[in-house]
Amino acid sequence: MSEVVRLYRYKSLLSSRTAVSADDLMKLLEVSRATLKRDIAKLRDQLHLPIVYNRELGGYQLEPDQTGSELPGLWFSQEEILSLVTIQQLLEQLEPGLLGAKLQPLKKRLAQLMDKHGLASQDVARRIRIVHAGKRQVVAKSFELVAAATMAGKRLKIWHFNRQNGITTEREVSPQRLVHYRDNWYLDAWCHLRDDVRNFSIDAITQLEVLEAHAKLVTVKAIDQALGNSYGIFNGAAQGWAKLRFTPERARWVAGETWHPMQESAFEEDGSYVLSFPYADDRELIGDIMHYGADVQVLAPNELRTKVQRALLTAVGCYV
Repeated sequence: MSEVVRLYRYKSLLSSRTAVSADDLMKLLEVSRATLKRDIAKLRDQLHLPIVYNRELGGYQLEPDQTGSELPGLWFSQEEILSLVTIQQLLEQLEPGLLGAKLQPLKKRLAQLMDKHGLASQDVARRIRIVHAGKRQVVAKSFELVAAATMAGKRLKIWHFNRQNGITTEREVSPQRLVHYRDNWYLDAWCHLRDDVRNFSIDAITQLEVLEAHAKLVTVKAIDQALGNSYGIFNGAAQGWAKLRFTPERARWVAGETWHPMQESAFEEDGSYVLSFPYADDRELIGDIMHYGADVQVLAPNELRTKVQRALLTAVGCYV
């Protein structure tokens, strides 16, 4: 039992109305008398838990009006736990691939941190499951070179495969930042061929070279304006707003989701949920809309509505 878990159990045991004797505490917590004394002192002096010894009852208890006291900083929030487990699993997936032995010290430090806070890494891995969907494989050496160039501020020459038109283009780019989006890695970079900010899927980089030239620096604000103001991963300033209506049944899920930081939403009288948000490139958006089938209707703009209609009719044609 870790120290953190043990200290938390003191709080639980001493919150009852009946005092707990030292012998019972040692037996329940499987500690020696010396450890018991150290624990009680730490709980009182460092963690400020109001433990008193009741001579009449012959045991320890919390002050009668302080049974609701909490131990500070012993447990992680759900966001912190998810972050730790996500990092741990990402490291497991990267090892022995993307960064290999370089990650061993970090993995060891992370395991120590989790164990210290009562989150034994093996136990957490068994009790918390993170499911990855649609993850594409990245060549380990490619990822390492892209990451190194990004951190060192060096330019890259890349050969990038465009899945939409099937063409591979050679271009020089100045890496700005790495993005992990929907289980896949992307590179935000200044493209010297297009003279603009572009987003590249790292798994679609078929070949690359790190150049000696220093990368052109682009402000975070400029990158966000170019890539972060519209729906999804595709670049471009927002050209319009998508307006979707979800059925009352589907609204139970969608109403709790964030599709875009600037989204607007409202419920209609019948329980339908109307969601609006800016977008520039509709490729990813159309796929997400089709995912909901008959539970969603595109209200605007007409161009998006027509594209989704055609895509659905084409899909139906596959089953005729």
